[in-house]
Amino acid sequence: MKVLTVHHDTVYRYNRPVSFGEHQLMFRPRDSHDLRLVDTRLVVSPPAKIRWYHDVFSNSIAIATFHTQSSELWFQSTIVIEHYGAESPQYLVEPFARSLPFAYPAEDIPDLGRTIERHYPDPGRKVDAWVRQFFDGSSAATELLLGDITRGINRQFKYIERSEPGIQTPVETLARRSGSCRDFALFMMEAVRSFGLAARFVTGYVYDPALDGAQSTIVGSGATHAWVQIYLPGAGWVEFDPTNGIVGGTNLIRVAVARDPSQAIPVKGSFVGAPDDFRDMKAEVKVTAKKRA
Repeated sequence: MKVLTVHHDTVYRYNRPVSFGEHQLMFRPRDSHDLRLVDTRLVVSPPAKIRWYHDVFSNSIAIATFHTQSSELWFQSTIVIEHYGAESPQYLVEPFARSLPFAYPAEDIPDLGRTIERHYPDPGRKVDAWVRQFFDGSSAATELLLGDITRGINRQFKYIERSEPGIQTPVETLARRSGSCRDFALFMMEAVRSFGLAARFVTGYVYDPALDGAQSTIVGSGATHAWVQIYLPGAGWVEFDPTNGIVGGTNLIRVAVARDPSQAIPVKGSFVGAPDDFRDMKAEVKVTAKKRA
């Protein structure tokens, strides 16, 4: 078990004072058997009225409403968690699902719903062709195959940190052979959906042991991070981080899950002003660990 502290600062700057519409904030994780929320703090400037609700996926959402103008909008989130992610997880997958292809039980289909369906066009079936280097549709060990795909994206694609809004389509990511963690997560989701697996998008943070003096090759720790969950009968929703080529959630801090990346944006809102009023945006994330006393 690790005790991890996440400091997440986001600041938007404008050339003159502007008014702000409602902002949706997705910073607070949910307690689970592998993650316990110990403490949380949210500071917003200019002052805002905060209300909370659970979205359609039961993610914890804060809505900030503003009544004053400002040339700077600042959000500071601090969370402290106890993290129980295993270094080398072992998943008790049901026997019928240990090899692909397999079909989900009929009673699970209504709940898995659209997480099985592909969401993005692939007119030339290029994503299908890419994933066939790992799975030709005949037979494969499920966990080994998903590990190979995770590491394949890590080896074959170049990670690029992008701060601009939006996300590449899977076809764009394949053509460029590069992208952000969000792009890689979406690409892997669509790749495994192509052979009938349920996949969903995860937003959160990644802890890099190198920040505390240990050897590490983790990337993506200075910003919000994104990865994939795939539903395996018997094991449930299993974490796959294609950006780092890692299976399991040992260093992953899950904040929210969604069917599509557009439904899991850490900060979303608007301002009232001229287009050239906006100057810039900066986000900084720092995740540190401490030993439990």
